[in-house]
Amino acid sequence: MTQPAMSEYFKGRNPSAIRMAQIKFMERQDGIEAVNTAIGNVSLPTHPAMQHRLYNLGAAGSPFKDGVIKYTATVGEKETNEAILNIIASSGFSTKGLFSQITNGGSQAMELVILGVCGAAGSGDCPLMLIDAAYTNYTAFARRVGRRTVSVTRSLDAKGKFSLPSIKEIEDKIRKEKPSALVVIPYDNPTGHFYNMDTFKGLAALCVKYNMWLISDEAYRELLYLDDAQVSSVWALTEAELPGITGRRISIETASKVWNACGLRIGALVTDNPDFHKKCVAENTADLCPSAIGQYIFASLAHESHEDLRHWYKKQRTYYFDMLKPVTDGMRSLLPGVIMSSPDASIYSVVDVREIAKPGFDAMDFVMYCASRGKVMVDNRELTLLVSPMDGFYSVNAGESNPGKTQMRIAYVETPERMKLVPRLFAELFKQYEAQR
Repeated sequence: MTQPAMSEYFKGRNPSAIRMAQIKFMERQDGIEAVNTAIGNVSLPTHPAMQHRLYNLGAAGSPFKDGVIKYTATVGEKETNEAILNIIASSGFSTKGLFSQITNGGSQAMELVILGVCGAAGSGDCPLMLIDAAYTNYTAFARRVGRRTVSVTRSLDAKGKFSLPSIKEIEDKIRKEKPSALVVIPYDNPTGHFYNMDTFKGLAALCVKYNMWLISDEAYRELLYLDDAQVSSVWALTEAELPGITGRRISIETASKVWNACGLRIGALVTDNPDFHKKCVAENTADLCPSAIGQYIFASLAHESHEDLRHWYKKQRTYYFDMLKPVTDGMRSLLPGVIMSSPDASIYSVVDVREIAKPGFDAMDFVMYCASRGKVMVDNRELTLLVSPMDGFYSVNAGESNPGKTQMRIAYVETPERMKLVPRLFAELFKQYEAQR
């Protein structure tokens, strides 16, 4: 019998690069254990105040004590929005004139932003501007809603430093493509690149000059590892130093990373433009509301002092920094000539094997090899390593080379003990893979 036709969009849809390895590994039947660094699925306990509410959902004083779970307002609960603003303020930024809307994770906020700033679906007008390597969900959501993206590309040098194109090159792209908005991830996913405030101001000035929205994805705000570095944020930009910045700023917030609550699926879209906020809430009425339980748990942070929150940030930074350097140094030691991106911010590193791989190396094929067949014996256990191929993080035209073909992303989400295994696993799997092709 003839089957009904799927849409062309569905026919062409493949899993996200950050899920690809895990999906392939789940098909495996040989009992091999995986060290999974392919996706930023944080394995730490969340903040104690959030744990307290989680463990006492049915206690007296909880809105769920009677077993009733109602819809909330589309904009989110007042207390949850206050938690978002309290977090922003704890980093030293004024929240006066900011409007917060709770979303189903930072991912939904990304999709709402694209709907709110880009041209009509299918038109290609007013595209979204990204900086490659760019977090894959932005391009995925843009395709989902029929909006176009354009990009400029960073370069990774032999010492592991990512650098932006010149302001002139970025400006030339803006003039040519006429984007409506620029996305900046100051504590970058996937590269670990940190945008200091001087860099941020330069990009913001372009947004003012060309009347663009400035979208800052601040999922990893405060996770920076450079000595004496100033915390970067769109909310550190002021009208006094950059006239015209007010009313074009948007930040994407989430419970996932700094707060170790990936599965809570609570995020927020914050803006200093009241009209954008109003329309964004109106658009999201179709989704009714974010998770009532997730909001209640996260809202506990509305009552934490800034001193407590800053102590939490310091604890998080220390935890990740203690893993970043050993993995980076270990990889360089075991694979001389490998390029490891400098671990300056967020929870990721990029591994580039362009100087040591045989011609024709393909990161996706290597990742699939590790997920489906590769194995390394470690302390009488057979293990493999899951990483993300980077080619999907770049937008390239036909005939252009893709820097991601030799690059993989590692997320520092396993326990410190398991992260110590990463250099050995990667090095041995890489050697196995190269020997068989």
